[in-house]
Amino acid sequence: MGGTPPEEKASGPMLAADGRPLKRSLNRALRRQKLRALALIAPLLIFVLVTFIAPIADMLFRSVENDIVSNTLPSTTAELKSWDHTTGQPPSEAVFEDFYFDMFAASEAKQHTRLGTRLNYEDTGVSSMFRSSGRKLDDLGKDYLKALKKIDKRWDDGAFVYSLMQGQGTPDTAVVDHSRTAIHKLTGAETAGDLGFAPSEAVAKLLPDMTRAYTDFAVYTGLVDGKDVAKEDPWESVYVGLVLDLQKADVSGYDGPGADLLKTTKADLGQIPVESLKDFFAKMDKKWIDPDIWATIQTYSPKYTSGYFLNAIDLQLTPDGIKQRDEDQQIYIMLFKRTLFMSLVITFSCIVLGYPVAWLLANLPAAKANLLMILVLLPFWTSLLVRTSAWKIMLQQQGVINDVLVWLGMVDDGHRLVMINNQFGTIVAMTHILLPFMILPLYSVMQGIPPSYLRAAKSLGATNWTAFWRVYFPQSVPGIGAGSILVFILAIGYYITPEIVGGTTGTFISNRIAYHISSSLNWGLGAALGAILLVIVLLLYWAYDRIVGIDNVKLG
Repeated sequence: MGGTPPEEKASGPMLAADGRPLKRSLNRALRRQKLRALALIAPLLIFVLVTFIAPIADMLFRSVENDIVSNTLPSTTAELKSWDHTTGQPPSEAVFEDFYFDMFAASEAKQHTRLGTRLNYEDTGVSSMFRSSGRKLDDLGKDYLKALKKIDKRWDDGAFVYSLMQGQGTPDTAVVDHSRTAIHKLTGAETAGDLGFAPSEAVAKLLPDMTRAYTDFAVYTGLVDGKDVAKEDPWESVYVGLVLDLQKADVSGYDGPGADLLKTTKADLGQIPVESLKDFFAKMDKKWIDPDIWATIQTYSPKYTSGYFLNAIDLQLTPDGIKQRDEDQQIYIMLFKRTLFMSLVITFSCIVLGYPVAWLLANLPAAKANLLMILVLLPFWTSLLVRTSAWKIMLQQQGVINDVLVWLGMVDDGHRLVMINNQFGTIVAMTHILLPFMILPLYSVMQGIPPSYLRAAKSLGATNWTAFWRVYFPQSVPGIGAGSILVFILAIGYYITPEIVGGTTGTFISNRIAYHISSSLNWGLGAALGAILLVIVLLLYWAYDRIVGIDNVKLG
């Protein structure tokens, strides 16, 4: 009577205690379990992402990023694309016109020196050209303004120029948007907001160069400096743009604000000694008409470049392709080889010195082993700089070691050993600093080797050496592997100790990376060197895994 037949119950889904389908309840429980596990490890994941993954990603990006040229000279690089450097002639006047207005805006924003520094990495001397030229850019505009004031003094009135540019009719917002983007890329400052100014379409069409220069001035003055554009005197580049425009413009049909003055100025334009911008730059520095300078700008105008990586392996990206650097400039391949060689020597030295110490610690009674372990850990309680400086004092020609050798008669006082500011000093100091990182893994692994194994081997007739080599040593190899990886990776990235005791022949590639990051500020090259070093370490790690097996590495 009533109820569900048993066969229907069997054919339906299995239910949990709460009446829900069992499969859905299990999936829900598993999902909750995974979310709880993710919540537990989320802090660690975020920490690794922020402190490890993000810096590496930023380093890799900086090694190819190159937008400073296109951001500083946007119009110039666009116009320069069609120029052929193989003609041996400098670019056209149109390129110099764009270069003048781009440079003027960059000079006002104090960004032209950064561009000069960037290009100076590729062509020595460019930095001083940009710096000196930036100080003289307003000379031409001042001369033009002086001549324009003789025609009509209203040209020296900032409020009049403002009303002239604003004109009447439809405002040209596209010009303002373009200028906002250009100034933002140039300065990194926020250019959003109400500017309160937009040139009229009629003025922008009639006077394009003047409109461009004035809009850049308005955006920078109003949105970056936070001043009232209408009350400020415009940049000198505005008057350069005006003279260039009036040479080509037909103002007879214009009837907007200032139309009478434009027509008068156009008629009296012959009173103004107009100078081509190519000649203007040539007077500032003759190198500006050197095609090689412009070829360098053209080569490094893309937003991304392989130039940093090429420089890092003693090559150079030129307008004619990839070329080998001059022999006296080839240092990075040599530094990479030296770094790898000395890191391997330091690792081997730590194995030779650390293995007996670890064996002794592992086979002594616990009380004595703990006492000796304090001596092993003692260097960790002393500043790295102090330890390195101590070695500098001990190894110098008038240092403790040479004095002892002279006192023992092993070395003549006039021929003291040179043990500092070379590779030997770096190897000795770094072996001492990194030795605990070898001893600790070896000791932890050796502690797990039962002493009975050696006694069993000897009872079967093995000599002390055979018992050690055939029984004990193979079991300690995982500790050697772990210690070697620690010491080698730490050694390959060290730069403080080689900098202090290495001199010119004992420094590592890491010293050049530190130099470019902190001193020369060539972050792109420093990042490229760091990326190559990272790849080398990963390749060596992969080779070690293939030959030895990373599973055989143990820390105890």
